[in-house]
Amino acid sequence: MTSPTPPRAAHHPALALAGILLIAASLRAPITVVGPLVVPIRESLGLGAAQAGLLTTLPLLAFALVSPVAAPCAARFGLERTLLAALALMCAGIVLRSAGPAWALYAGTGLAGGAIAVGNVLLPSLLKRDFPLHMARLTAGYAATMIVAAALASAVAVPLAEAWGGGWARALAAVAVLPLLAALPWLVRVRLPADAAPRPSPAAPRPSVWRAPLAWQVAAYLGLTCFIHFAAIAWLPAILQEAGASGARAGALHGWMQLAGAVPALALVPLLQRLPDQRWIAFASPALGACGLAGLLARPEWAALWTFAFGMGMGASLVLSLAFVGLRAGSPQVAASLSGMAQCIGYLLAAVGPTLAGSLREWSGRWSLPLGACIALCIAMCALGLSVGRAGHIDGTPVRRGREGPQPSAG
Repeated sequence: MTSPTPPRAAHHPALALAGILLIAASLRAPITVVGPLVVPIRESLGLGAAQAGLLTTLPLLAFALVSPVAAPCAARFGLERTLLAALALMCAGIVLRSAGPAWALYAGTGLAGGAIAVGNVLLPSLLKRDFPLHMARLTAGYAATMIVAAALASAVAVPLAEAWGGGWARALAAVAVLPLLAALPWLVRVRLPADAAPRPSPAAPRPSVWRAPLAWQVAAYLGLTCFIHFAAIAWLPAILQEAGASGARAGALHGWMQLAGAVPALALVPLLQRLPDQRWIAFASPALGACGLAGLLARPEWAALWTFAFGMGMGASLVLSLAFVGLRAGSPQVAASLSGMAQCIGYLLAAVGPTLAGSLREWSGRWSLPLGACIALCIAMCALGLSVGRAGHIDGTPVRRGREGPQPSAG
């Protein structure tokens, strides 16, 4: 049994929600803002395609390295203090990478990526702790916030750089406003009285997520989603510009692709409430992404349609990947462990995406090879989705149906 002490969010729900959504807005925009600016960054610093791909790969490597330690840090220092420290480091990394030299660009990117990893891992655990009966709704809400903020950052990156006389560094630095705003509610929350920590019963020890096949399936689905998604974030503007689009249009379509991901984030909530499991959604989402990529290969002049389809498919897959952490965990403690494990393995796999896509482009001289590889991975995700989408918990505890879809049993 656990202590019935109500979560802190029960007394300050608006503050808790504001903190969650503002952090969510900071988790992708610092990465996606780089894609539309890759061409001026390469020209300014003399970077090759593979070197430029590292600007997207470095945050993913930081995700993989930092994710396993985020939950232990939160257990020692508290969720609120850990998240506030992460926001401060994120802001520092964004400012550092905008300093100008190549070393600062890479160092700041890695620092910001490590801070983002902490938010990635702890937000599902925070939702599980503070809003256990609203996991599906709030997961979709914070995913939509994350996607919309990322899309806006992509859309305004090139206009900001041009307005500031080609100042790509200033455009990169502009996203520091997001973690600064996000820190405000957390400065208040760290001053509130700490919650009494629920203590698990000695008779029910927590299982190791590293030994659970279902946990590895969650990690693989997340990894393939992020491999494809971040490869597209890194290189879609370059792909579109090579097909004849202007830099401004490529940046706008880059934001359009990510904005499309907010549509399934909102539409999945009623579906998750009504379906007994997520198998067919987990199958259909990457299938739609594959159709978008195939359309870019066959008819690039219809790029607006194909980028929207791809964004919807990968957006739905990302929402499901995040939701699986809560839906496949029977407690906040297991959710934190599963989140750290899944994001470590998943983002380690995803880190290969941008650099490998850039290397394949340099080797083949065309974008058809990396796009074809991503289509094949989408098909693999379809098969995996039929397995990971089955209702269940990694520790074998029963699942009950509730207002927010499958929920952990009270026993």
